[in-house]
Amino acid sequence: MSDILYTAQATAHGGREGSVKSSDGVLDLKLAVPKELGGPGGAATNPEQLFAAGYAACFESAIRFVGRQRHVKFDDVQVTAEVGIGKRDAGGFQLAVKLTAAFTGLEYAQANDLAQAAHHDICPYSHATRGNVEVTVAVTGADGQPLPATNAS
Repeated sequence: MSDILYTAQATAHGGREGSVKSSDGVLDLKLAVPKELGGPGGAATNPEQLFAAGYAACFESAIRFVGRQRHVKFDDVQVTAEVGIGKRDAGGFQLAVKLTAAFTGLEYAQANDLAQAAHHDICPYSHATRGNVEVTVAVTGADGQPLPATNAS
């Protein structure tokens, strides 16, 4: 990469049972291992939640960017990222991501086209995970129900 436009910095101390803080102090969170991974859970976050939050925000911005580029208007979109962690057959752990973009004011074909273009062409999180993390992309209506199909007249 020839021209870095912004660099975020965060420091973790204590691993999954410690804390994480950004260099500007805006992010300052306690970490805890989720109950599902044998930890106490509770009122603390974990790396998977932080990754899900970052990916969801970035992916939504990428969808909006593609929509503007293509002059596709829609009422709204929100993205939910589900980040799972599990054991690898070869040892260690692996992540899997499901991105669901919930649209209002758009039919399925256009919504899916925007989401796929955002994933394949624009989103830096998608570029970073490609070939390393299984990422699935789905589109729904804002109510979680399937979007209407395009009427072929």
